[in-house]
Amino acid sequence: MKKILLPVILTITVLSACKKTETFSTFPLSDYNLQTPGKYITYRLDSLLFVDFGSRDTIVSYFAKDVVDAQVTDNLGRPAYRIFHYIRKTENDPWQPDNTFLTVPTDFSIEFIENNLRYIKLQQPLKEGFSWKGNAYLDTYDANSATSGITDWDLTYLDDWDYVYQDINQPLSLGNTNLDSTVTVVERDEFSNDSTIDIINDRNYFVEKYAKGIGLVYRNFYHREYQPSANGNPGYNTGYGVALTMIDHN
Repeated sequence: MKKILLPVILTITVLSACKKTETFSTFPLSDYNLQTPGKYITYRLDSLLFVDFGSRDTIVSYFAKDVVDAQVTDNLGRPAYRIFHYIRKTENDPWQPDNTFLTVPTDFSIEFIENNLRYIKLQQPLKEGFSWKGNAYLDTYDANSATSGITDWDLTYLDDWDYVYQDINQPLSLGNTNLDSTVTVVERDEFSNDSTIDIINDRNYFVEKYAKGIGLVYRNFYHREYQPSANGNPGYNTGYGVALTMIDHN
């Protein structure tokens, strides 16, 4: 509703009218979060690993499934939802329990807790170009902070990441599935030095896409560090990559 301003502040009104009015989506963040007990999302999971002493990479593919189990409370006493993560090699194999996550919807954000690491995955306001420190709760300065049991690398490379919204409320096609409304979060897209030269360099790329009424539908995470040749030993890569692509949901 348009406000009627008193004549005494007419000058301020005129000046304010010259400023660009910002608009953004009023969709609640919970619309893009998997948090209803019984709901699930099935993914194709492509895991990239560096093998042969870091001389080459290989991709191992699986199927993964996230199922919302129940509403619980997190270690801060806040309402949260427990998500069971399952994995299998082929569609004919039985699902095997692999991990347990927590998603914590708050008034202003969606937090995601994995292996005792807390990320701010979505943040208000939901508008193009808005950014926030999504890894603010990670102890990225402690070289021994990687306690997940999944990786032996420390978390220093995750320090000070700016998560940025792109393509708000845009359609997306994943295989044979057409999604009406999605939002993209670019968490990192950086590299250092020339990867074609035998010098220290790294590459970090992390993008996620969320669909309205479903949750996370796509993830592409790639982290690589290259150590140059020394003392007659060839250069090598360390790191890992994970790609998730939704193939089914209820």
